[in-house]
Amino acid sequence: MKLGGFEELVLLAVGSLGDDAYGVSIKEILEEKTGKKPSIGALHSALYRLEEKSYLSSSEGGATNERGGRRKKYYQLTSTGRQTLEEANELRMAFARQIPNLKLGLNDE
Repeated sequence: MKLGGFEELVLLAVGSLGDDAYGVSIKEILEEKTGKKPSIGALHSALYRLEEKSYLSSSEGGATNERGGRRKKYYQLTSTGRQTLEEANELRMAFARQIPNLKLGLNDE
């Protein structure tokens, strides 16, 4: 598993958006959840890399007048992408459990 931090966030964003995951919606949810504004160029580079690694697949939607006849490119998590996110989370949680008094969520008392 070779996954950078920004790439992981992009995968999480795509997965959370379901059928509505395209460039602008991914950028918006990343801004909302992280408070940071990734450039559209950085986002498209990450999407391209993730597709090359087979973590994402894409398909084109219909052309619209509001986009000057251009099509939206929609992204979906692949089974490999989903598995990679699960492995990244397991690794992170294994490390986090080793930190004394760290609150991890639902299992904390």
